[in-house]
Amino acid sequence: MEPAPLHSLANGPESGAAFWLRAQDDVRLRMAYWPGGAKGTVLLFPGRTEYIEKYGPAALELGARGFSTVTLDWRGQGLADRLLPNGTVGHVESFADYQRDVTALMDAVADLGIGQPLFLLAHSMGGAIGLRALTTGLPVRAATFSAPMWDIRFPPFLWPVAWGLSAGSRALGLGARFAPGTAGESYVTDIAFDDNALTNDPDMYAWLRSHIRDCPELALAGPSLGWLHEALREGRALSRLPSPGLPALTFLGGAETIVSPGAIRNRMRRWPGGRLHFLPGVKHEPMMDTPATRATVFDETAALFGAQT
Repeated sequence: MEPAPLHSLANGPESGAAFWLRAQDDVRLRMAYWPGGAKGTVLLFPGRTEYIEKYGPAALELGARGFSTVTLDWRGQGLADRLLPNGTVGHVESFADYQRDVTALMDAVADLGIGQPLFLLAHSMGGAIGLRALTTGLPVRAATFSAPMWDIRFPPFLWPVAWGLSAGSRALGLGARFAPGTAGESYVTDIAFDDNALTNDPDMYAWLRSHIRDCPELALAGPSLGWLHEALREGRALSRLPSPGLPALTFLGGAETIVSPGAIRNRMRRWPGGRLHFLPGVKHEPMMDTPATRATVFDETAALFGAQT
């Protein structure tokens, strides 16, 4: 593995390092490893639009609680290969391709001799990728999910419109176009703090904005119609699968407007050994919310993982 850039704006542990990976279909990915935890290693699966540097503070929090952290840039975002000529469009040909990224990451974990046991911490789109990986044998002892994208939130009357439009776009060769209502620039630079759906913490939002200002190559805009269709298909497919047989904790904010709270509640009701923690007033990103919320997320995550060591 060749070294890759890890920008200092991550504000993560000083011991961190990044590497280039290659998926089986030759897409270049980027991973980061922050070592130091004696209790094991957390595989941190980011959401759509996200990138390694965003989770430097999470690696600090996990490190303070005894865990190392491994994370990555999924294909099509961060510094991984973008999949369209217009690299600002969030796109994937198939959600199954993200499992190629998981395989590449797990191969790197083995090659680097990263400390065991392993645990999963997955946010939003990473929650969909993580749940799928768990059903095919991802070797972790427990999992925490933050606002997992087990379905996308739409008003009921818009569901058939979203499904029909996204499916039709693929059939007509228009899957690379932006999904209607999404912007052609990064969410955090396009939306003012007072109107944002991500966090209640103005300092955190300003920090996220500074990333795009200082490293514009990290920016990703709205999803493609093709990505939307694949996300809807994956949500439907995941809903039909049984829950994995390992301990799990899921955080859901009371002000969630991006992913489907109903899909999250339905999943956790049928997850033996699973627990749903409802966070009143919290938006889509509990790990990026106020200090009190962040402490709750990382304390409870560390308690769950620590109980499995």
